[in-house]
Amino acid sequence: MIIQELHRIQHRHRFLPEEELRRLAERTGTPLCRLQEVASFFPHFKLAAPPAVEVHVCHDMACHQHGCTGLERAVRSALAGEIAAGQVSVRFVSCLGRCDRPVAAVVNDAFLAARTGDQIVAIARDALGGRPPVPDADSGYEPRSNRPWRIDPYGGAGTYDAIRGFAAAPDRQRLINELKAADLRGMGGAGVPAHQKWNDVWKAKGEEKYVICNADESEPGTFKDRELLTRHPHLVLEGVILAGLLTGATRGWIYIRHEYAEQIAIMNAEIRRAESLGACGPRIAGTAMSFPVEVFTSPGGYICGEQSALVEAMEDHRAQPRNKPPQLETNGLHDRPTLVSNVETFAWAPVIALRGGQWYADTGTAGCKGSRLFSISGDVARPGVYELANGTPLRTLIHELCGGTPRPLKAFAPSGPSGGFLPAMLPTAALPRGWEKRAPTDLVEQVATGGGTHLDILDLPLDLQRFRDLGLAIGAGLVVYDESRDMVAEAVNCSQFFRDESCGKCVPCRLGSHKIVEMGEELLSGGLDGPRLEDRRTLVDELTRAMEMTSICGLGMVVGKPFQSALEFFPEDVRRHVAGGGR
Repeated sequence: MIIQELHRIQHRHRFLPEEELRRLAERTGTPLCRLQEVASFFPHFKLAAPPAVEVHVCHDMACHQHGCTGLERAVRSALAGEIAAGQVSVRFVSCLGRCDRPVAAVVNDAFLAARTGDQIVAIARDALGGRPPVPDADSGYEPRSNRPWRIDPYGGAGTYDAIRGFAAAPDRQRLINELKAADLRGMGGAGVPAHQKWNDVWKAKGEEKYVICNADESEPGTFKDRELLTRHPHLVLEGVILAGLLTGATRGWIYIRHEYAEQIAIMNAEIRRAESLGACGPRIAGTAMSFPVEVFTSPGGYICGEQSALVEAMEDHRAQPRNKPPQLETNGLHDRPTLVSNVETFAWAPVIALRGGQWYADTGTAGCKGSRLFSISGDVARPGVYELANGTPLRTLIHELCGGTPRPLKAFAPSGPSGGFLPAMLPTAALPRGWEKRAPTDLVEQVATGGGTHLDILDLPLDLQRFRDLGLAIGAGLVVYDESRDMVAEAVNCSQFFRDESCGKCVPCRLGSHKIVEMGEELLSGGLDGPRLEDRRTLVDELTRAMEMTSICGLGMVVGKPFQSALEFFPEDVRRHVAGGGR
């Protein structure tokens, strides 16, 4: 695979020298322009020699809340001489997946969490002196969590009993039925029923089929998959193997973002362990069944989290989403039937296979089915990853498990930047017509008791369908904001993320994401008076509608959400930035 070859070249040289690209082109029979086309798309690859030391500072959501701007400025100031001499570069980068320990940074590919500016400067100077930086290990700190989790039936041992049970009696329809009874949904955001995707690939025509675990976790505020890969890799791998055996697939991959170097090493070691146990590779559990699995290291970019863009990257193309139909379940990797699911979706499969779909469904509460993991960060005392029964009120997570907020709650991002911001008291006028008929009775009663005009978001049940019934989105990355935060500034920060990560394929998204950032920065700088703000508000709505209607993937459909929600729900923050105080 060309991308994996590019990884190896860059690992040796820290960039992609032209002579190495020419040798790769000759060796693989690939035109040099094709190699450059691919390498120039991905942020990880460098086509020119970098300075001796590169310092990258995360700029998104939790890190933005916790002072990344000031930290970057301090590091840049302290290293001004080295920067001027061309020895060091300092710049912002998109989310590094350590939102529970902000501010995250990277010095020459060594990931650092919760370091001070002085510490980062010292590490950078050590690197200049020939002492390579040592990364902070995700496995080396005690995570904030409510472990032990029900997702792991082995208590960490990973004996692959679900694989052995299936190999002894490979009843594919029974396992499909258990997934259906569980109502296990995709944990990557779309929430597609797992049994549907597994069944579609099983029934799809073709001798070659594939299974891919999407561990390209790049959404700001989301780091649950990182924890599963770090502490429960056996569950992820076993779920992938189960899917492979059920669907009749011939190969599997675990596609991991390159920023998760420790997790890549952990998963490679787990694959070797599973092979030694006879649970992976040839002759699984002594049978004739075979299913090899390997890790594919992502070349970077938020867009790779979109499943068809991920497949494009694995085919050595630019990671730009495909038009649909056809679906990946029939025409995926190399035009073969392909199952692509999230890390957590696969990780729940072993316990469902062992204990049954009804057991999983019954772990839910308040009329909801099942459980899931939530990453939570921002203004809470104990950010981390928590396993919750679906239907658990947000209040329980924030106040009972995470220790509450330092100041009163102001806003909540229920899906990283993709779902925009909800105010602490959500106006019922913002909910879709007829929401009372779909919402839980106790929630409707709580709203009525409070006067009927606002919903306390702490009463929201954390469940995909419950949120959808209210016209809201929920993902795995939850970010909390207390009353000290300026939601216009936070919205502009999220808009900048989408602008930077747009793949550029869809013209409305490519241009619209830039325009929304321009308007947000214009408001922040005090460059808008009341009438001009209303013009911009109308334009934001029009751009958002255009991108929702024309974008191929979900990124373009949510670009406007952060700024829209700031304008709608936080008028006091908006007014402070309007020239003359606004209306």
